[in-house]
Amino acid sequence: MEPIIQESELPETPEPEATRRDADITESSRANRGWWDRNADEYQIEHGTFLGDDRFVWGPEGLDEVEAELLGPPEDLKGKDVLEIGAGAAQCSRWLAAQGARPVALDLSHRQLQHALRIGGGVPLVEADAGALPFADGSFDLACSAYGALPFVADPVRVLKDVHRVLRPGGRFVFSVTHPMRWAFPDEPGPEGLSVAASYFDRTPYVEQDEKGSAVYVEHHRTVGDRVRDVVAGGFRLVDLVEPEWPAWNTQEWGGWSPLRGNLIPGTAIFVCVRD
Repeated sequence: MEPIIQESELPETPEPEATRRDADITESSRANRGWWDRNADEYQIEHGTFLGDDRFVWGPEGLDEVEAELLGPPEDLKGKDVLEIGAGAAQCSRWLAAQGARPVALDLSHRQLQHALRIGGGVPLVEADAGALPFADGSFDLACSAYGALPFVADPVRVLKDVHRVLRPGGRFVFSVTHPMRWAFPDEPGPEGLSVAASYFDRTPYVEQDEKGSAVYVEHHRTVGDRVRDVVAGGFRLVDLVEPEWPAWNTQEWGGWSPLRGNLIPGTAIFVCVRD
C-alpha cells in the first residue's frame, strides 16, 4: 500500500477556476472521484485527529453519534447490517463495529479507502458510486452518510432510491450535508462569511474546472424544501431534521465552519429518514 504523501512530488498544476455552471451525473462523479483521490492524503492529515480512527462524527460541529443516537441507541446496533456511504477512511464504520454492528464502508475514492486500510480494523470496504450500489435488495438494516455523496451528486433522488432499495423494511437512513442556508454565504470562516453574497434559490452547481474547462470538483445545492422532496421521492419518510448548534468546546475552524459562524447560522443539516 502506498504511504501517506506529505510532500507532493508531482509538478504543480494551475489553480482551477471556480465558476457556476451545469454539471451532469457523469461529469460530477468523475470530477469528485478524481478530487478525493488527489486530496485524500491532505484531508486525512488535516482532519484525521478531529475525526479520530473510530469516532462517528456527523459534521464539523462535532456532533457525535454517541450523544445524538440518530441511528438508535448504541445497544440496539448490535447485530445490525449497516451501510456507510461516502465512508472516507471508515471512521464511522469502525465505531459501528465496536457497538457490535456489521458495517460495510463504501466510497467513490480509491485513495480514501486506502486510508481506511492503513488505519485497519477489518471493516469490509467497497469502492462504488452511491447511485449504483452493488448490493442486493434488502441487504441492510441501516444506512448512514456523514457528508458523503449527497452534496456532490447531480441526482440525489437516484441515490436515495438506491439506498431505499438496499434497506430492509423499517430501515433507517441518516445523512448529513452542508446546511442549505450556507449556499447564500461566502465559504469563509471569518466575518466576511456572514453577509449574503448569492441567491439561496440559485441551484446552479459550484464547479472548479481546469484550463480545458473540465470539472475537477463539483458541489450541488438543494434548498431545504428540495431536500425534503428528494427524501419523499426516494421512498422515505422524514422523521427528523437536526441542525447541530456549535458547542463551546469546539474552537477549530474547518473550511467555512468556525465558532463565529456556527454560533449565528447553521452549518450542517442531518436528515433522519425511515423506509416503511
